[in-house]
Amino acid sequence: MPTVEFAGEEIECDHGAVLRDVLLGADAPVHNGPRALSCHGLGSCGTCAVEIEGDAGVVTTRERLRLSVPPHSPDSALRLACRVRVTDDLTVTKHGGFWGTDTD
Repeated sequence: MPTVEFAGEEIECDHGAVLRDVLLGADAPVHNGPRALSCHGLGSCGTCAVEIEGDAGVVTTRERLRLSVPPHSPDSALRLACRVRVTDDLTVTKHGGFWGTDTD
């Protein structure tokens, strides 16, 4: 079983689980801003952007498109938790700002 480390907590999950679902299941704050404003995992809002250490797989087309629209940047190395399938141990960091883009 892969492990997701988030805010000092280790969360075990099934191989192939969606990172957003893993974090929500652990009551981790995956969305910046009210969850009601999120796209509920469709990859269109961008509020579940996270920094990931570890093999998070390939960036999907939908994810690439969303991360190309400001305030996101395709050069930021952020990923959308709703588009990442957990297949290996990951360390996840959530940054501030409404879109999770405040990495300073």
